[in-house]
Formats: sequence, C-alpha cells, structure tokens
Amino acid sequence: MTETISTPAAEATPAAPRTTRKPALPALTGVRTFLAANIMLFHFTPPHIEWITPVVGHGFVFVGFFLLISGFILSYNYGDRIRTLKLKDFYLARVARLYPVYLVSLLISIPVLMEEFHVRTRGEFVRGAIMTPLLLQGWSPWLATFWNTVAWTLSTEAFLYVIFPFVMRWRWPERGRNLAALGLAIWILGLIPHGIYMLTNPDGLPHLDRYSYGYYLRGLKFTPLPYVCTFLVGIVLGRLHGVREMSERVRAVLAFAAVAGIVGFLYLAADHTSYILMHGGLLTPLFAMLILGVTGRNPIALFFGWKPFVMVGEATLCIYLLHFNGLQMMRDYHLAEKLHYTAFDPWASYVLLWGFAYLLYVFYENPARKWVLATFGTKKAAA
Repeated sequence: MTETISTPAAEATPAAPRTTRKPALPALTGVRTFLAANIMLFHFTPPHIEWITPVVGHGFVFVGFFLLISGFILSYNYGDRIRTLKLKDFYLARVARLYPVYLVSLLISIPVLMEEFHVRTRGEFVRGAIMTPLLLQGWSPWLATFWNTVAWTLSTEAFLYVIFPFVMRWRWPERGRNLAALGLAIWILGLIPHGIYMLTNPDGLPHLDRYSYGYYLRGLKFTPLPYVCTFLVGIVLGRLHGVREMSERVRAVLAFAAVAGIVGFLYLAADHTSYILMHGGLLTPLFAMLILGVTGRNPIALFFGWKPFVMVGEATLCIYLLHFNGLQMMRDYHLAEKLHYTAFDPWASYVLLWGFAYLLYVFYENPARKWVLATFGTKKAAA
C-alpha cells in the first residue's frame, strides 16, 4: 500500500480508517471438509465403519459448528469496518455467496418437489413452493425440510446474515476476559430453550433421538431463532481473536484439547447425553476452542490446512446443498446399477457426488458470485 503524501489540508482533515484484507485462515476451511463429510455420513451411513460410528452417528452436532464458523468469519472480516459498511454491499455479497448454488440445488431437486406434491396437502405444498425459493421455509417447523431437505440451514443462515450488521454495532467488551465471559453466558442462554424442552417434553414423546418427530422439537431443530446464540458466540470469537494476542503455544494447546475433547465426548459420553442438548449446541465451547486453535501454526492447524482439504473445503456449500437429495436420487434412479459400479457403492456414489459438487463450485458457483457482484454491486464491493 502506498503512503499518502502529507499536505496541510490532509493534516487538517482526519483520514478515514484504512482496512486491509485479512489473512486467509486455510485450516478453518479444511475443517469444513470434515464437517461436510461427517454430515453426509450421518445422513447416508455406509456399512463396516463401526470404528467411527460414534462420530458420524452424532453428525448433527456439526451443523451448529458450521454456523459458529460463519459468525466467526464474518466478525473476523468485518469487525474493523462495520461502522463504514454499506448494508447494500454486505447483503449483495451474501446473496452472491448463497443464492446461485442454492437455486441450482432446487432445480436439480425438481423430482423431490414432485414427490412433495403427492405427500403434502395442497396448502402445505403451495406454501412450501413459495417459501423455499425465498429462503423462508425454515420459519415453519413442518415445512423446514421442504424440497431440499438440508436447505433449512440456509434459511437460518440468511436470517443470521440479515441481523449481523446490526449485531456488530452493539457495544462489545474490549477486554479478552470479558469477551470470553460473554461468550460463555451466550452459550448457556442458548441452551435454556432446549433444557426447558427436555424437562417439559411438550410434544409428549416417549424417547428423544434423531428419529423423533414433533412440532416443538422440529422448531428447535430447524428454525432460525434457536441458532442465534451459536452465531453470536462465533461473533464473540471473532472479536476475541482480534483483541487478544495468543501465543502459538496457547493456540496449540487449545487445538489439541479441542480435538481430544470432541472425540472423547463422542466416543464416551454422547450416547449418555440428552439428544436435544447436543442438538442445541452443547459442544460449542469445544468447537470454539478448535476455531481459535487452528488460526495459529501447530500440528492440528497444519493437518486441517493441507491443500487438498482446503480445496474441498471451499466447495462445501455445493457439497452440503447437493448431498442429501443428490444421493437419494442416485439411489432412486439406480445409478450404481446402470453405471455398473454397485460393487464399489456407496463410496463410488460419494466420490461422484463430491466430484460433481467441486466442478459446480469451480465452473458455476465462483463465476456466478463474481458476476452478481460485478453486475449489481459498486466497484469497491465487487473488488
């Protein structure tokens, strides 16, 4: 960046604060690869993987991890320029990031929409067909999984994007210790609705697990408001990362402790812990430790920052949005039998889907995002 030549006029008028592009965090992108893989295996678990069943069998906990990362990244990138940020530029960047690939996922899922027509009431179908393209389906517990089953998370993400610029303008603590205490308090606050559900059981369900079905349970699992606190903790982490210098040794300890804590919990305690509390973000402190840990240089960060993991991690939006309906349609249309790779299935189907998703990211998602910004945004925003 070139230096500004000092002049009397320049000295008389305070210069606007300058910002520079923040350093990339490749290890955090690599973490997303493992989150996407776990969620896919949670939905479509292959045989003979008993050794990782405790991890993939509780893969639902990693959806909250994605939203935590989202809050952290936004806070990390925009924290020092939120006062000068134009809402139009911010929202356009978010639309460019999410909507092009989301639209493709809906078009690819037209066969699923036809199935919805036969299993829903006409009123539900019409509401779902209107709300889903507008990313509003997550606000209805019954319609949250309409058309593209996993896209309820984008409905949540869209709401979190809407509130982010206003939340960031709050008066946040400046000291690291106070920020850590605030993050802990927000985490506990976020668990309260899930604790109340566990104690009162308003749906009258005899047992709670991933297959349980009830209106209030679906509200906690799929609607945006229960995830606000997880997102806010991510914002706190981003601010903590900016105001508190952490040594590489501290970050390494956090990273190793987080990995050990997550794996240990899933193998030793998850089967004995309330499903609804885990779904509500019980593991958020461990995920937060891992985020702070992999932003440094240590063996855990180097592992997740391996270039192939980072490359795939950049395409996780495509992978996530396509994996559920995509794999289900591959099964319904007997693609393995038609292409004669049954002996290698389901792994071959996984590879095909991930390969298609990566190509979609390279040749469609990235160009479409740039086109939207260049066409509708200011030059500064597009850059």
